[in-house]
Amino acid sequence: MKEIADPDKQGKNRESIGKGKPPKTTQWQRGTSGNPAGRPKSITLSEAYRRELAKIDKTDPLKRTFAEVLAEQTIIKAKTGDVAALKELADRTEGKARQTIMLTTDRREQIEQAVMRMIERAASDGQILSREEATAALAAYVPEASQLIH
Repeated sequence: MKEIADPDKQGKNRESIGKGKPPKTTQWQRGTSGNPAGRPKSITLSEAYRRELAKIDKTDPLKRTFAEVLAEQTIIKAKTGDVAALKELADRTEGKARQTIMLTTDRREQIEQAVMRMIERAASDGQILSREEATAALAAYVPEASQLIH
């Protein structure tokens, strides 16, 4: 079995061969970070796309940006009947169409039970919580709750 060396003894050994603590003048001052800028920020995919789309397309005779060239190509495709291009243009210019939510009666019952539990918990804490308040609170976490329970 190997003996564990005394930590004080190890410190003395390091100091004797020049591997002790650095001199006070080169140590970090209290409250000063050794990495003030922190971890380098990584760029998101969206930021990278925006940066590339803003560049000039050198192959374009009009020296337009990639975004302008792609916009024109999307419009040309939409004019020829490309439904995907037409949908993309409509979504980008008019906003996406409102989606309807299809929920089963089971989901409605789950939300109803959650509202009732919230009201009961408030009552057990001596507070009064209306159905509307409980529904609004639940809708913050489950957006379809306000549409299901009226």
